[in-house]
Amino acid sequence: MTRKELIEQIREKRSFLCVGLDTDLKKIPQHLLKEEDPVFEFNKAIIDATAPYCVAYKPNLAFYEAHGVKGLASFEKTIAYLKDSYPQHFIIADAKRGDIGNTSQMYARTFFEEYDVDALTVAPYMGEDSVMPFMAYEGKWVVLLALTSNKGSQDFQLTEDKQGERLFEKVLRVSQQWGNDENMMYVVGATQGRMFEDIRRVAPSHFLLVPGVGAQGGSLQEVCKYGMTKDCGLLVNSSRGIIYACNDDRFAEMAGHKAHELQQDMAVELDRM
Repeated sequence: MTRKELIEQIREKRSFLCVGLDTDLKKIPQHLLKEEDPVFEFNKAIIDATAPYCVAYKPNLAFYEAHGVKGLASFEKTIAYLKDSYPQHFIIADAKRGDIGNTSQMYARTFFEEYDVDALTVAPYMGEDSVMPFMAYEGKWVVLLALTSNKGSQDFQLTEDKQGERLFEKVLRVSQQWGNDENMMYVVGATQGRMFEDIRRVAPSHFLLVPGVGAQGGSLQEVCKYGMTKDCGLLVNSSRGIIYACNDDRFAEMAGHKAHELQQDMAVELDRM
């Protein structure tokens, strides 16, 4: 999916919501466990209920790899269902890959050829040659970790060099030599608040994938105030707050309700652009 197509979807749906498919067998409704593939059945119901209100989905690979071959089969079926039933939705594989060049080539082949997702989260710590193999695929996106919302983000991401440049700022600045705003996004946690101003000073036009709204306490209004651009420039992710809104046979209905609520809030923010 191109940047133009993504922006068109955001404007058409009046939404920049990404639904995170962090599907945990211990949290899904128990009646689904009798199904042959409970993870896929849960995902399918969530997707059907939330698709009208979001523009993207982000399955987190850890929740699928934890179940070995069965989990990867659930992931594959989920991707296939999205591509067949909702081809206009942007698909982000949240795998946080990043390794030496030849290993990254294999990761890139896995996600961009085998699974054919639109985007992949990538860790930049090993530098240019670990990221460039992912950039070689036309029409695909690298979502580079920049400033995350976890407590440990302060251990490294906020450290300064002798010139006063923080590590996350260096990641933003240097990585723009590898890609552009047509094929690279950045992960910035919603709990970072006014730090979005600092992000935008270095990366004024790139899309930001923003986790942490909802269950993690991030404010949608604050994210939009400091991070939104004339093209929106945001994909705000909600996982637990949507997919686990209810734990009985109304789980999909309630997920749709929560997604609709967020979409309505996003429509208000888009009107302020």
